[in-house]
Amino acid sequence: MKKELKINYDQYSSWNDLSESDRSLIESARVVMRDAYAPYSKFSVGAAVLLSNGEVIKGSNQENIAYPSGLCAERVALFYAGSNFPSESVNTLAIVAEGDLVPLETILSPCGGCRQVMVETESRQKKAYRVILVSQNGEVVVFKSATDLLPLAFGV
Repeated sequence: MKKELKINYDQYSSWNDLSESDRSLIESARVVMRDAYAPYSKFSVGAAVLLSNGEVIKGSNQENIAYPSGLCAERVALFYAGSNFPSESVNTLAIVAEGDLVPLETILSPCGGCRQVMVETESRQKKAYRVILVSQNGEVVVFKSATDLLPLAFGV
């Protein structure tokens, strides 16, 4: 029996086409991206998590010369949320980036480790959450679930 994996997402030509709440979350990710510590890759990433209580948790990538001791922005934000707000669920995760590693028009793609953490966060909270990815030129892809980014996740 042949099965197909399907990825569900909405695409927008600009993050200005999104709701005020989504734009605000993206702006939070853009602001925290400026605090990234990325002297090696020169690729700054910002993530903002909207929790069920309305709290916004932000994280930026933090590199370390003893690679792979650094941590991606997505994991910084999700781990902080899980540690400090364990009874709140994630509603939306917005991710932005700047740097030469990815062309301006290419949608940012979280690394495999971050995707696994994102999916496990959904599994742990027993509820899907939206993931907003913004390219450097402002184009946006919105996933209805982190599982869409890693449909064959380990252990879930």
